[in-house]
Amino acid sequence: MTMANLDDFKALDPFFRAIETGLDGLVDGGHFFELFADDAVTEYVVTVPGYPRKVEGRDGLAELYRHYGDTIVLESFSDLRVHHDREASVVVLEYAVHGRLVANGRPYGNRFVSVITIKDRKVTQWRDYLDSYAVIQALG
Repeated sequence: MTMANLDDFKALDPFFRAIETGLDGLVDGGHFFELFADDAVTEYVVTVPGYPRKVEGRDGLAELYRHYGDTIVLESFSDLRVHHDREASVVVLEYAVHGRLVANGRPYGNRFVSVITIKDRKVTQWRDYLDSYAVIQALG
């Protein structure tokens, strides 16, 4: 498992807490990555140039997130809203994250909508939508 050293992902802790809170009681696992099935598919429907549109597997997701802290360090999350369709086993999370750019300390904030499919108490599919303009504006 590529996420053996969770310290590599500390910059994302507030994001992880938002997702763990939103999925509490619906999935098994303690840390964000443990919530995902090994073969989960993550899709970035609204994203920024240079970011992948699709990531296969939990390990692939960990590798994508491993260097996040080189650019942005998150400090908090807010505005979590949870919408759960029990029949379809789908959860929609709305939330915001707040942090700072590593290069210059400038504030960073973004809003997300994540559409999450759950099977056998694991995330099997994740479709993510973000404010791409907020990323582009922050990073210049």
